Amino acid sequence: MTDNNTPVHPLDQAVALTPVDTGRWQGATSPAYANMVGPFGGTTGATLLNGVLSHEELLGEPVSLTVNFAAPVADGDFEVIARPVRTNRNSQHWWVEMLQGGETVAFATAVTARRRETWASTESAFPEVPPASDLSDASKEGRPKWTRNYDMRFVDGELMKEPHPEYPSRSRVWLQDQPARSLDFVSLSALCDAFFPRIYIRRPKLVPIGTVSLTTYFHVSGEQLASIGSAPVLGVASANHFGQGFFDQSAEVWSPGGELLATTHQVVYFKE
Repeated sequence: MTDNNTPVHPLDQAVALTPVDTGRWQGATSPAYANMVGPFGGTTGATLLNGVLSHEELLGEPVSLTVNFAAPVADGDFEVIARPVRTNRNSQHWWVEMLQGGETVAFATAVTARRRETWASTESAFPEVPPASDLSDASKEGRPKWTRNYDMRFVDGELMKEPHPEYPSRSRVWLQDQPARSLDFVSLSALCDAFFPRIYIRRPKLVPIGTVSLTTYFHVSGEQLASIGSAPVLGVASANHFGQGFFDQSAEVWSPGGELLATTHQVVYFKE
């Protein structure tokens, strides 16, 4: 519980870090965000980002985060180590590791920066879709525990449904933390991995999969995220290529008002 007796949100519990030394923290995986094997990758990445955001030498706000999943993360305790490898006048480059049993199971690079006002333009277009209130939350029955932490309202491309003839791997879905939580960089980074693997959208067949590397680019400031509050955001995800044991997937995350919040790209291993 917090000081004002408000329950701690499950995501904040999952990414919580206890300081051990400068740039070093202790944490533990959360049963609430369990995946088919190990924890939900979105919370692993968000935990690594939290290490950067918790560091006393932090400069600015997140611009990018690349997470590499080096080995399966086991349920239980882990250690996070973060250090700035280069600090410039307005930007900072980071190295972050998650260790279990003294071995690296995931690591990340991140860039933070002081944002400033400049010319701006968004070439991607906010799609014409029905509002979240017109759609129903998708069933979580038979799906990993982590999905219960998100309200998912699909426009199209729902898991294990027939693919759309024009966009076979595309999903358009309104997403929201459940219970509702105000959006920030930690929750946005986790949400950017909340898209089901594109191979399961392309064809209704379960095969073993695992994300190898996940990169997220943040296009807004913390102040802009705070202005969205706990409103649902629109995700648009698709893939470009499947083959030889790997596929890619990319996604855009939009505010309800049509502001591009983040873009994300990952490469995923599959076995069959």
